[in-house]
Amino acid sequence: MKYPAASTANNFFDDFEVGMLIRHARGKTITNLENVLFTNLTMNTSEGHFNEDKLSTSSFGRVVSYGGVNFSMVLGLASQDCCEQALEELGLDNIKLTTFVGHGDTLYAYSEVLAVEGADREDAGIVTFRHYGVNQRRELVAQVDRRVMLKRRITSAAE
Repeated sequence: MKYPAASTANNFFDDFEVGMLIRHARGKTITNLENVLFTNLTMNTSEGHFNEDKLSTSSFGRVVSYGGVNFSMVLGLASQDCCEQALEELGLDNIKLTTFVGHGDTLYAYSEVLAVEGADREDAGIVTFRHYGVNQRRELVAQVDRRVMLKRRITSAAE
């Protein structure tokens, strides 16, 4: 598959077509700040996210990043290119966490346009994206479908 580089100039509703694939430019390394802070804020007390001593002798060999951090990071990496013109987030669905992520792994994002539909408004439309997160080894680590209402590109009557 061909993944064109993302362009932040083209992210209005009118710029997306079903089947379009986007490779997002940025990556983010997971640190203990994201994992421990967000895991604490959500009151997830699983030792797998905190107990380095115990996890050092497990099959993982190190602390496991909280899944909510992983798919949220993928959403964040994709947002500039897909949702900068968002008027409303309509839903997240089909969340899949597929591969272990630990501190020091770097996540990258790709997006696919699954659906483009009109809305009950002239100034906006609805796009459904499937966002994919991969690590530095290009292994799929997360997938999430996102439905969002985006502004339409405003054109003058003279055009």
